[in-house]
Amino acid sequence: MAYEVLARKWRPQQFEAVVGQDHVIRTLRNAMETNRVAHAYLFVGPRGVGKTSIARIMAKALNCQTNRDGSPCDTCASCREISAGNNLDVLEIDGASNNGVDQIRDLRDNVKFLPARGPFKIYIIDEVHMLSIGAFNALLKTLEEPPPHVKFIFATTEPQKVPATILSRCQRFDLRRISTGDIAAHLAKIAKAEEIDIDDDALFALARGAEGGLRDAESALDQVTAFRGKKIVEDDVLQVFGLVSRQHLEGLCDAVLRGGIPDILRIVAELDAAGKDLSRLAAEVLDYFRNLLVMAYAPEVLTRQEVPEQQLKLYQDQVAGLDAGRLMRMVDQIIHAQGQLKFAISRRIVLEMALIRAARCASVLTLDEAIAELKQVAAEDADPTYKPPAVTMAREAPAPYRAPEKTAARPSPPPEPPQKKSRDAVTPAAGEDEIALLANHWSHVCAKVAAMAPLARSYVRDTRPHAITEITCVIGCDPEFSSHLPYLQHPKCVMAFQHAIADVLGRKVTVHLQELEQPQTGRMPSDNPVPNEPEAGETGAEGRPLPPGAEALALKRKWAEEPAVKRTMEMFNGLISDIRT
Repeated sequence: MAYEVLARKWRPQQFEAVVGQDHVIRTLRNAMETNRVAHAYLFVGPRGVGKTSIARIMAKALNCQTNRDGSPCDTCASCREISAGNNLDVLEIDGASNNGVDQIRDLRDNVKFLPARGPFKIYIIDEVHMLSIGAFNALLKTLEEPPPHVKFIFATTEPQKVPATILSRCQRFDLRRISTGDIAAHLAKIAKAEEIDIDDDALFALARGAEGGLRDAESALDQVTAFRGKKIVEDDVLQVFGLVSRQHLEGLCDAVLRGGIPDILRIVAELDAAGKDLSRLAAEVLDYFRNLLVMAYAPEVLTRQEVPEQQLKLYQDQVAGLDAGRLMRMVDQIIHAQGQLKFAISRRIVLEMALIRAARCASVLTLDEAIAELKQVAAEDADPTYKPPAVTMAREAPAPYRAPEKTAARPSPPPEPPQKKSRDAVTPAAGEDEIALLANHWSHVCAKVAAMAPLARSYVRDTRPHAITEITCVIGCDPEFSSHLPYLQHPKCVMAFQHAIADVLGRKVTVHLQELEQPQTGRMPSDNPVPNEPEAGETGAEGRPLPPGAEALALKRKWAEEPAVKRTMEMFNGLISDIRT
């Protein structure tokens, strides 16, 4: 007799034998018990979770000759024929190879014929998303109003490829991935029946590698049995499938949590030399940190996933002294690396850098912690007798994973110290006028405004302090340069003036910029000469004495008003230094 693989031998034949899909099984059984069976069903889910198996069990239950409470008997002729695949009333069609319009037209022509033996003619179409658009359109009318003796059951792994017109005519059931604990328990049941001696670590390694697919896990058990025989340990599974042992995975993640970069590099080098799949390693590290995150926020959710007891204890110990915010940043680093690993030439370098960055997240001070320390320093400066409560510093390595001690209530913060004046502030002498003080230091003010607001660089030199009170300062602009005023009144420029004047006066004032009624004559006293100012000793037309360099200055101002020149000066933050004709 030919050997039958475990995946076929242990395919469920009853609803009770289906693993991990209780929500679907309960609905289908209730529908058959109450005679509320729909004409079309769509089973959606990843590979190996039981879509086709449930479709076959449902077909047997619908055509079972004894019909025991919505479950097939597996003893009548109809159930045996459907299990063997030779029943005339149950047609199982592969959508990938029968996806043309002609095949669907033949199906549509045959649905009008009554079933040969049972009460229903059942069409099971696997991978229905592979049908062509024409085939879907040919199926629409029959699917919406089929004869009363016809039932359709579809299965697919990619429901987004199925047209909405088909989806709306079916009852959809989403099958979920099977948990690692359920797969391990089912494999243990198979191993006991097949007289295979396999330890728990090997079972969980197989379940981990299956990624939620029971059929993949059964095939893997079949393969490792052929490799090792009837006695299997974890190393055999790791050797066959290139998986990482639980000890190596725990050691690597522990090194990341305590910031042990040398240990990270050593473990990754060992695993790479052993030929392990680094992309798979990144996925397992991500799953490990995800479990830690769940343990930090909702440990009862992780318990329901039936993680091994010793691993749950390890998660609890590691989370006890760990900040959840840091853990989230570690997960972000590994998720980012997973996207890069698909296209990286050197996957080892990408994985090492991601784990090092994650380890840095465990030891580098965060912004919230820095702000807390700054507040603590400010409180100590204001009150030398203030003693901060004992708090576990977040930047310390969380190697022992001790739970943080409960701290005493923090005393109310002391009043904030009075605001200190700027270091650059110039204190006026007794009786010295503040307008004169600003005028003497106006070049300093203009330079600081130009540095903070570069777009106003070419306009600030045409301003002068006009009036000042206790809370306001009025800055005047000559009527000749009134077109510059909108640039000077920009909020960023006004704020720059306020900061610069506060440096000179030693106090904050509100700045207002306005056009003067009459142009100011002469030059304001200052520390340095204003750039582009004409020199003395020139005369104008008719021998009348002119202000120093008035013609050159007027020429520069004339060109500065040209639209093209103005746009160029604004673009490059420049000034007119010379004019040549």
